[in-house]
Amino acid sequence: MNALSLWCLQLKVMFGKELRQLGRDRVLLAFIVYAFTVDIFLAASGVSLQLKLASTYVEDVDHSSASRELASRFLPPYFQLQGELASERAADAALSSGRAMLVLTVPAGFGEDLARGEPTHVQLQVDTSNAVLGFLAASYAEQIVARFGLETVDAGKTPLPVIENRTRVWFNPNQEDSWFMGISELLNVITIFSVLLPAAAAVREKERGTIEQLLVSPLTPLQILLPKVLSMTLVILAGTALALFGVLRPCFGVPMAGSVPAFFALTALYVFTSAGFGLLAATVARNLAQAGMLTILILAPMLFLSGAWTPPEAMPEWLAVFTHFSPLYYFINISFGLLLKGQTVAALWPSVLGMMALGMAAFAAGLLRFRRQFG
Repeated sequence: MNALSLWCLQLKVMFGKELRQLGRDRVLLAFIVYAFTVDIFLAASGVSLQLKLASTYVEDVDHSSASRELASRFLPPYFQLQGELASERAADAALSSGRAMLVLTVPAGFGEDLARGEPTHVQLQVDTSNAVLGFLAASYAEQIVARFGLETVDAGKTPLPVIENRTRVWFNPNQEDSWFMGISELLNVITIFSVLLPAAAAVREKERGTIEQLLVSPLTPLQILLPKVLSMTLVILAGTALALFGVLRPCFGVPMAGSVPAFFALTALYVFTSAGFGLLAATVARNLAQAGMLTILILAPMLFLSGAWTPPEAMPEWLAVFTHFSPLYYFINISFGLLLKGQTVAALWPSVLGMMALGMAAFAAGLLRFRRQFG
C-alpha cells in the first residue's frame, strides 16, 4: 500500500468515526433537525416586515363629508379603523396604551377650506416604538392624505397631463416576506453550525482525553481535523437539503431560479472554509462551555455585519467597510443570486472569491494554531 492510499484510508476511517460519534449525540442531532426545520418555518411564517391591519383611530372635529371620506380611505390590508376618539386626551391615551398605532385628527373647518380651495391640514400621530412599522404607517398615511388632497382639488377641473408610475417588481413579484426571512434564517443556521459543530467536535476530544491518543497515533494534525470538518459539512448539507426541499419549497413556494447543484457546492465550500473559525475557537477553549461562548463571540459580528438585517448602504460609512470581512456577507449575495435571481456562478465570482479568501485564511490560521498547540 503506497503512502497516498494509506493516507486516504486513514482519512476514511476518521471520517466514519466522526459520523458515528455525532450519531451517538441524540441531543445535538435533535437540535440540528429542529434548527433546519421548525426554526426556519417559524422565521419564514412568523416574521413579517410589512404593515398589516395597523390599528387606526380618527379624531374627527369637523364632522363633514370630506372628513368622513378621508377617514374611509384608511382600509385593509394596511390599516384597520377601530373607531372615533372624542378628544386629544383620548388620542394620547390610545397611543400610550398601545391600542392605536396611528391617530388621524381632522380639525374643524376642514371640509369648508377644501370647498373654497384654501390650504388646510390634518394631524397624523404615529406610534414608532417599532421603527420599521411606524415608518411604513406614516409613509402610507401620507400617501393617502396627499392623494385625497389632489383628487379634491382637481375635482370639476379640466384634467391635466399626469405621469403614471408603473412599478415592476423583480425576483419577488408578490413581495413575500417568507422568501427573504426563510432564506436568511437558513443562511444564519448554516453559519452557526459551520462554526459550532467543528469547535464542539474538537473540544470534545479534549474533554474526553482522546486528543492525546490521536496525537500519538500515526496521524497528522490535518488528518485529525479534516475528517471533523468534512463530516460536519456533510451533516450541514443534509440539513440544508431538508430545509430547502422539506420546508421552504413546499410550505412557502420559495423559488430556485438558479443552479441548485451550484448552490450546494458553494454551500459546502462556505461551510468548509468557515469551519476555520470553529477550529480557532477549539484551540483556545478548554471545554464545551467555553467553546460555546467563543462561538457566540465569533458569530455575533459575522451575523450583524452580513447585511441580512441592515443593508450596508444604511450603515455608517466606517462600519460598512467591515461588512467585507464577514464571510456571510458574500454567502448571502451568492445564495440570493442563485435561488431568487437565477444568476450564474460566473456572475457571482467576485463574491465567491471574497468568501474563499476569508474562509481559507481562517482555516489556515486554525490549522496552524492546532499544530503549534498539539504538534
